[in-house]
Amino acid sequence: MDIPTGDARNADQIAYWNGPGGQLWAERQQRQDALLAPVSDVLLHRAGAKAGERVLDVGCGCGSTSRAFAEAVGPTGHVLGIDISAPMLAQARQLAPATASVDFLLADATVHAFDPGRFDLLVSRFGVMFFAEPALSFANLRKAMRSSGRLTFACWREPRDNPWMIAPLQAAYKHVPKLPQLGPEDPGPYSFASEARVRRILGEAGFVDIAMERCDLSLDLAVGQGLDAAVKSALEIGPAHRALEGQPADVIAAAATSIRETLAPFTRGQSVALPASVWIVTASNP
Repeated sequence: MDIPTGDARNADQIAYWNGPGGQLWAERQQRQDALLAPVSDVLLHRAGAKAGERVLDVGCGCGSTSRAFAEAVGPTGHVLGIDISAPMLAQARQLAPATASVDFLLADATVHAFDPGRFDLLVSRFGVMFFAEPALSFANLRKAMRSSGRLTFACWREPRDNPWMIAPLQAAYKHVPKLPQLGPEDPGPYSFASEARVRRILGEAGFVDIAMERCDLSLDLAVGQGLDAAVKSALEIGPAHRALEGQPADVIAAAATSIRETLAPFTRGQSVALPASVWIVTASNP
């Protein structure tokens, strides 16, 4: 399997997304795309991609957002999805229609030598929070944008604003030790939760007209398949999964019972929908 050459400071992330972590996301592509569809819809709407535009999708994963933007820009436009995960990009290439104006690139966006001034729009759904030196990464990405090009990305707000992830984790903590706490600027899902930090990073990278819109959503952990599916999802991916990784079967079973009890009050028919909250961040290249 190919592993991209990248900035040494991103080595841990490159190893993770080319190991079991990336493989797990690739295997769960269909469910994860369904779960995160409300975020993708908001991102697509806010980005306002136009026919004929060139779009760079950063951290594109299995390519669902890249395919959506390819539809938006049409046959006269083009989308390039970039990611460090070979397993996820293999899935992206397999799922992309042969007629779609989309290509995928295995590379580290921090150091990749993009053609300068090529893209009208830079987008990302949760693909920019894992850079070790985000200001340097965004500065490199900005070089790929044309003058007055637009940036739109989605990132998670604070953990307390995202019970869909935190509620199963708190239930798991009744049975296992807490995960190591990340620092506020360590790469991770909540590393862009601070509005001040995001504005500072983008400003240092040279972006202007920076704006951040809070967007509160509801995400269905069951993706319409009932409480059992929601519990299974929490056990297989996300923070509760990481907390339980390597634990004995009896501990995992006990945690599953607690997770079920926590999620049951959110069940409505076959859905188990919990609150979620993201920033939709926009900026432009001067």
